[in-house]
Amino acid sequence: MNYIQDIEHYFSKVKDTIDKISKEDLNTLLNLLNKARDEGRFVFVCGNGGSASTASHYCCDFNKGISSGQQSKFRFVCLSDNVPSMMAFANDFSYEEIFVGPLRNLFNPGDYVIGISGSGNSENVIRALRYANDHGGITIGITGYDGGVVRRISQYNVHVPVMDMQVSEDMHLMINHCMMSLLCKYGEER
Repeated sequence: MNYIQDIEHYFSKVKDTIDKISKEDLNTLLNLLNKARDEGRFVFVCGNGGSASTASHYCCDFNKGISSGQQSKFRFVCLSDNVPSMMAFANDFSYEEIFVGPLRNLFNPGDYVIGISGSGNSENVIRALRYANDHGGITIGITGYDGGVVRRISQYNVHVPVMDMQVSEDMHLMINHCMMSLLCKYGEER
């Protein structure tokens, strides 16, 4: 079977989508994260499925990749990484509580919550963002499709305007690598 035409179509969609992402919104996000680092704030990140893996990747790149060579360190926590904790909250309360439960224990006013959601309608991500909004936090959505509820309730948002989950998730990881590249390049000299 020859997949070349379909490969070209997918790659074309990715290239077109990159051009539609707001560089201003991404610049704002970079500055927000620098502020979080400078103030010693925790940045909690969460998502489901592929977005859970992206949330974990953000934490790895910020806590190790960027922070290693710098005096000030990022303090990222992935709410999607503690499977026993997530299962306990899901079993004893509901799946919608798996991210907000740990926030009740760890979150302080001024901390950040990043919700990654292709659809923007994951209830557990929405609840985490609402909790942060209600408790003096900074909320950031990383969304696809039309952005859903996550885009509407987040104080800041980087939106990937594409109706395709795979391309949306590709772009969410690309956004991470773009930020990592720039934050490693400029470090603390900003």
